Amino acid sequence: MNWDQIEGNWKQFKGKVKEKWGRLTDDELDVIRGNHDRLIGKLQEKYGIAKEQAEEQLEEFRRESKDF
Repeated sequence: MNWDQIEGNWKQFKGKVKEKWGRLTDDELDVIRGNHDRLIGKLQEKYGIAKEQAEEQLEEFRRESKDF
């Protein structure tokens, strides 16, 4: 699944994001709305990780979610 598909199906997809990254609030996920860069930034902020690490986690998550 690519990011255009994720962004287009964000309402259904955000539950999976919340499962994986439980520190993200519903309000934050509503603001992110599937935007890749916003999600990377929020992961950095909430989990105290580097941008590269957030990108790696997100790419792995995207690959795992290909059948969503």
